[in-house]
Amino acid sequence: MSAKRGVDFLKTVADYMAKTSGHDAITNVFKVTGGGDGRCIGEFTITKAHLNAAGGLHGGYTATMIDNVTTYALMSTDAHPGVSVDLNVSYMKSAKEGEEIIVDANTLKVGKKLAFIECVLKKKSDGSIVAKGGQTKFIDFNKE
Repeated sequence: MSAKRGVDFLKTVADYMAKTSGHDAITNVFKVTGGGDGRCIGEFTITKAHLNAAGGLHGGYTATMIDNVTTYALMSTDAHPGVSVDLNVSYMKSAKEGEEIIVDANTLKVGKKLAFIECVLKKKSDGSIVAKGGQTKFIDFNKE
């Protein structure tokens, strides 16, 4: 496995994104625990900042996490990180402040123009699925 595609590369990407001044900085609690070669696995603990008005994990935060972590997984292949063409999320179970969430993203296919990545968020305590989703990314950028 090349250094570019391994866990250290994924940690570098996640750390860089967490330090940006834009929207991606909200994933600063995500810590990479494994992955490489098209996969990214990590976890975070839900804090008050991640909650909706009802006290559950906010759907927008969940979508951002899926967007970012699937991109990290894709970046651990030889593909360009691309731009999102489609992002989907299915919300399956509530999660509350203090719960630890495992995020597992896997690159399903990298074609000439598009890449397809899936993602699952699970409670660390019992493995129950909180949300699942994924995205399609356009990756055919002219390398002139």
